[in-house]
Amino acid sequence: MPRTALLAAGSSAFAAAVWAALDRSHDGLSLLLVAFALLAVGVVWLERGPDSAKELALIATLGATAAAGRVLFAAIPGVQPVTVMTVAAGAALGARSGFAVGALAAFVSNFFLGQGTWTPWQMLGWGACGVAGALAPKLLRRRIALAAFCFVLGLAFSAFMDVWNWLAFYDEHTWQTFVAVHARGLPFDLAHAIGNVVIALAAGPELRRLLDRYGRRLHTEVIWA
Repeated sequence: MPRTALLAAGSSAFAAAVWAALDRSHDGLSLLLVAFALLAVGVVWLERGPDSAKELALIATLGATAAAGRVLFAAIPGVQPVTVMTVAAGAALGARSGFAVGALAAFVSNFFLGQGTWTPWQMLGWGACGVAGALAPKLLRRRIALAAFCFVLGLAFSAFMDVWNWLAFYDEHTWQTFVAVHARGLPFDLAHAIGNVVIALAAGPELRRLLDRYGRRLHTEVIWA
C-alpha cells in the first residue's frame, strides 16, 4: 500500500480509538485501534527502509526462525528466543530491521499459538525491543551486557503486556487491580527475563557476530574499474 494510504489508515484508526475511548465499555476496542494505528505508522517507516532483496530475505528468515523458536519453547511458559534474536538483529542490522524481525516473529508464531487482540501489541513490544537493541550496538557486543540488557527488556515487555491486559479486560482501573494483574503475571515475567539471560549467555554474542557479518555483506558495494 502507498505510504499515504497507510498514514491515512493509521490516522483514521487513531481517531476511532479516541472516539471509542470516550466510552469506558469500549476500552478493548480503543486499545486495538491504537495498536493498528501504531502498526500502520511502523509499516510506513519500514517501507522507507531496506530495499535490498537480500536484506528483506534475511529479515524474513530471522523473523521465521524466532517464531519457530517461540513455538518450540511454548511448553515452557514465558521462555522463548524472540527477545534475544530481535535485540541482536537491531544491534547488528539497525532499528528498522530489528523492528521488522520482532513484529514478524510475533505475527507468524501466533498462527500456531493463537491470534487475538494481543497480537498487535506483541508485535509492537517485540518491535520496540529491536529498536532498543539498535540504540546500543557497541555495548551489546559483550556477553554479560547483552544478557543484562535482555533481562531488563524481558521484564519491560512482560510489564507492557500486563498493562495492556489490565486496560483491555478489567472494568475497574484501580491500583488494586493493577497490582493484582502484575502479581499474577510475575512468575511468567521472571521466566521470560531469566530465559533471555540463559539464551543470551549461551548464544547471544555468536548470533550478533553472525548478523554483523551478514550486515557488512549486505552493505558492501563492489565498484568495477
